[in-house]
Order: sequence, then structure tokens, then C-alpha cells
Amino acid sequence: MGFSALYLPDHFGAQPGPIAALMAAADATTTLRIGSLVLDNDYRHPVVVAKEMATLDLLSDGRLELGLGAGWMVSDYEQSGITFDSPGTRIERLGEAVQIVKRFFAGGEFSFEGKHYKINGLEGAPLPVQKPHPPILLGGGARRMLSLAAREADIVHVNYDLSEGRINRALVQTGARKRTEEKIGWIKEAAGDRLELIELGFTIFFANITDDRGSLAEAMAPGMGFEPRDVLEMPHFLIGTLDQIEADLTQRRDRFGFSDVIVPGEAAESLAPVVERLAGT
Repeated sequence: MGFSALYLPDHFGAQPGPIAALMAAADATTTLRIGSLVLDNDYRHPVVVAKEMATLDLLSDGRLELGLGAGWMVSDYEQSGITFDSPGTRIERLGEAVQIVKRFFAGGEFSFEGKHYKINGLEGAPLPVQKPHPPILLGGGARRMLSLAAREADIVHVNYDLSEGRINRALVQTGARKRTEEKIGWIKEAAGDRLELIELGFTIFFANITDDRGSLAEAMAPGMGFEPRDVLEMPHFLIGTLDQIEADLTQRRDRFGFSDVIVPGEAAESLAPVVERLAGT
């Protein structure tokens, strides 16, 4: 259908485990890239993540994109019994994990000592195919997480502010156009000279092909505390005809610098014509 990559999330709901499922997708294809959106750092030690991901990159002939996250969904932690630390602690721990993963991918023996992790003379093996390492994706919707992403990631995704840990009206409001512009400013400030090395992206969480997007926006707006125009301008929504959706994606690329767009699997077939049109741009 023209998509360049398949991403899978990392939650404890009714979905496949991402590592085995991504390898199955890679093995069934020849050019499709595979990625995690995103592996929760609290579910696996970073050495385990690094070894598994290096193996995935090796077995897929260099098609991995590694998304890592600090964890956010409270229900995952409640169901699994994993301690849900403060956002600051989880982000701090993720920052150390990113350093460990990068050191592992570089190969050779290395050690690391931080506040949360200690590595003693570990050999980074196997080595990933991609050099210096598979693209690392980090994202978020709050300043601290986006600043970490701007300093460390190859791909930075702008998301809702997930600090509340649950999907609700307040969370959705953090994805509005003006809030997104603020987030882009934080990324630029933290990235400094490396901004040109970063690919900016976002995820579409709601897509609807319709000839009457005005009526749909009017119906959705009150529940989110928005005006209908706000719904249509929400970067994480795609509503309208295929031509309108193509125009919206082009506008978001030009306004925000977004070039990496992820759409929900259930909308992949209906949005395929837009993907084909935009692939060369």
C-alpha cells in the first residue's frame, strides 16, 4: 500500500508482544522497515533491549527503527505490579537507558555507572547492521521529555502531554495546534545545532474519510472542549475527503516540519491513496 514502515506499541492489552511480532513482519517482507512505538523502558532492562534490538536489526538486514519511551499508561503499571515512579524519575531513567543502548550498539566492551543502572565490562554483541546505530525514536508532549528527545534521538515525535497517565479530555487538549507549536519551540531550543539532523514526526490517532467533515467536527468538538475548527486543525486527527486530508498533511509538514507520519492500522487501506501521492514529496 506504499507505507515505508510498520510500528507496534508496547502495552499489556490484547495485542501481540512487539519484539516477536516485528520479526515476523520483517521476515514476511523484503523492504518494509519495522519499529516500536514505543518500548516502555520500565518493562525491560536496557541491556536486554539493546541485545534484542541489535538482533532484530541484524535479522531484518538493517530495517529497524527503535522507539523508546519512559512509560505513561497507569493501567499497564497497575495490572503488572510494576512501580509507577514520578515522570521525572522515569525520564531520568530513560535518559540513562538511551546512553546504554547506544554504547551497546557501538560494539566492544563498555561500562556505565549512573543513578539507575550500572554496567560492568559488557560486550556489545551482536552488532546491528545500521551504523552508527539503528535510528532511535523518542517522543512526548511535555518539555522535559521533548528536550531529551531533541538531544538524543534521530526521530522526534510530538505527542500529547501524557503526564496524567490516562486518556481524558485534558490530555486531548494538549494536542491542539497552538500547543503543538509550543512543543516544536522546545525541541528547537534543546536541539541547537543538531536540529537539522532530526526528523520530526507525529502519530494520527483518529482518521475518518468523509464528505462532510464540518458536521463531524461539530459533533466531536463539545466533548473535547474545542471549537469545530480546533478539531480540524488538531495535528493528531485526519478528517475529510482524501484531497482534504492530503492538503492537511502537506500543511502540517510546512507549518511544523513534520515528515514522519504514522497512521493507525485500521485506517491504513483507506489512506493508502494519500500515502502514494505524498510519497515523492
